[in-house]
Amino acid sequence: MEEILSWVEGLQGHVGLFKVGKEAFTIYGPALIHKIHERGARVFLDLKYHDIPNTVGRAAEGAVGLGVAMFNVHAAGGRSMMAAAVAAANQAAERLRVPAPVLIAVTVLTSLGDEDLQEIGINMTTMEAVVNFARMAQDAGLAGVVASPREIGAIRKACGEDFVIVTPGIRGRDTVTGDDQKRTLSPEEAILAGADYLVVGRPIRMATNPASEADRFVEAIARGLQARGSL
Repeated sequence: MEEILSWVEGLQGHVGLFKVGKEAFTIYGPALIHKIHERGARVFLDLKYHDIPNTVGRAAEGAVGLGVAMFNVHAAGGRSMMAAAVAAANQAAERLRVPAPVLIAVTVLTSLGDEDLQEIGINMTTMEAVVNFARMAQDAGLAGVVASPREIGAIRKACGEDFVIVTPGIRGRDTVTGDDQKRTLSPEEAILAGADYLVVGRPIRMATNPASEADRFVEAIARGLQARGSL
């Protein structure tokens, strides 16, 4: 716990949200979220809820109660499941008189490619599956999706400019050892393509100076925004 919180303290002011995923939440639970909030930082709860609608609805209520700024479900759970999460989150936010978190859906994991989808039994290309999931998420009332930077343009075309796109698979100038991401772009390229949020883990965590590396990513984001604005 203290090691995780030292990252929060060292990177606060250099990043916008701290992503808490399955590993940390399974070990430390809600207490970790509370301690991050105590330090004045915001949390993206990355648990990818995927279950029957009632169960995911109750989990969504819990996420709102934790005060997270963003959380996600898995689009493969279907339209009814996603709609249940939206309804439960909005009701909980109204009851607690707090802003509703940004609710997004995971489309296709960035570790998967076309052959992986075929093996699973999804007879679509990665691009086709991502766009299909994005449309379902939008129809269910979600704010946006998680997708690789390579699918941003297709999602924008299908879902419009106001649909939130959260983009993992962001890589800097240095190689990440043991990288399992298959569909990646640089931060500047992803922003130029239309991403709203970038998820950056190992490139910052494994850097010699993580705060300086985070700043380099922010500078690349600024360049991407400037280039996007000139189009």
